[in-house]
Amino acid sequence: MSNWKLINKTYIYDGTFDGLLTIVFDSYLNKTLPQKIVSSNNYINNFLDNTFLIKTDYEKSKKTFDNIVMNICKDALYNTYYAFLSNDKEKEINILKYLCNGFDIGSEINNKITISYVFKVINLRRKALSECHKLKGLLRFKEIYNNLCYSTIHPDNNILEPLGKHFINRMPKMQFIIHDKNRDLCFIYNSKEYRIIESTNIKIPSVSSDEIAYQELWKLFFNTISIRERTNLKCQMQFMPKKYWKDLIEEP
Repeated sequence: MSNWKLINKTYIYDGTFDGLLTIVFDSYLNKTLPQKIVSSNNYINNFLDNTFLIKTDYEKSKKTFDNIVMNICKDALYNTYYAFLSNDKEKEINILKYLCNGFDIGSEINNKITISYVFKVINLRRKALSECHKLKGLLRFKEIYNNLCYSTIHPDNNILEPLGKHFINRMPKMQFIIHDKNRDLCFIYNSKEYRIIESTNIKIPSVSSDEIAYQELWKLFFNTISIRERTNLKCQMQFMPKKYWKDLIEEP
C-alpha cells in the first residue's frame, strides 16, 4: 500500500457495517486513505478536522462484501465483522487498511500479523468473540409476560446481534428480548423474525409471579450446593468477570 495517497480528511459515516464497507469500496477504487474514520454518533465537532460525510451505498457495500469472500477469504469477512463489533476507537481505519491490503495480496493477509493493522483486526475479533462466548453461558432469561422472556447484559463490545442469533438457534420457538443496557439497544425475537431497536422505544413489564418463585428456588439451590468455606472470589472473577455479576440472578 506504499503507493496509496493519505488524504487530510476525517470520514464521518452512519456507524453501520454497510456504511464502513461503502468507505472501503470508495477508498480502494481511488487508492486513498483518510486520516480518521468516525461514526456520526461518536463524532465531536472539531474545527481542526477536515470532515467528509460518507453516505451509505448498499450496492457498494454488497460488492465489497462479496469481494472479501471471493478475493481474500471467508475468514477475512469474519475478522472484519467481529472487529467492527468491538468498542475500539480506531477499528474503522484498521479494518480499512486490512481489507484494502487484503484485496491486493489475498488470503495471505491473515499471515501478516507483524503488520500493526492486521494484528489489531485479528485481536479485536478475538476479544469480541471471547466476550460473546462468555455471555452465551452467563445470560439469564426472566419470564416477564405471556411466555415472553427478558434478559439484560452490559457488554464491552456491540455483540447483541450474534448473541441474539445464538439463542434463536438454541430456542427457535421462544419469544425473547435481550437488552444491551450499555448501548440502550434491544434484540427482540417473536419466534419468527428479529429486530434490533433502541430500548427507549419499548416498555419492559415487570417479571411474572411464577418467575419470582423460580428465581427464589434457583437462589436456594445455588446457596445450598455452594461451600462457603471454599469460596474463592478471585478464582470466580477469572472465569466470570465481576462486571457481569449485575445481570445474574444468583449472587456469586
